[in-house]
Amino acid sequence: MQDRLSQTFSALSDPTRRAILARLSSGETSVSDLAKPFRMTAPAITKHLKVLEKAGLISRTRHAQWRPAKLEALPLKEASDWIEQYRKMWEERFDRLDDYLRHLQSKPSGTE
Repeated sequence: MQDRLSQTFSALSDPTRRAILARLSSGETSVSDLAKPFRMTAPAITKHLKVLEKAGLISRTRHAQWRPAKLEALPLKEASDWIEQYRKMWEERFDRLDDYLRHLQSKPSGTE
């Protein structure tokens, strides 16, 4: 059993699934519309949708014969928040390195 963050990153590891999410960011759509830009069958797209649905990145509803997929943003926010904490840590480290390099450059040559 994977935790939700692992499921999110696993689902995002595939470029087709990322492209599907990008397409769904402009609104819900059907499997056939999602399949159009790809060179793959509707069943292959459905498999990708199942992975995204299992990760909580999309949801699908049913309106008569139409079963649209919709982007669910919460798992993406959780992944973004997780990455953000490391971005901040690295930014602080680079800022300290910048300060140290400026300090070294401000000293006259030959002194340490």
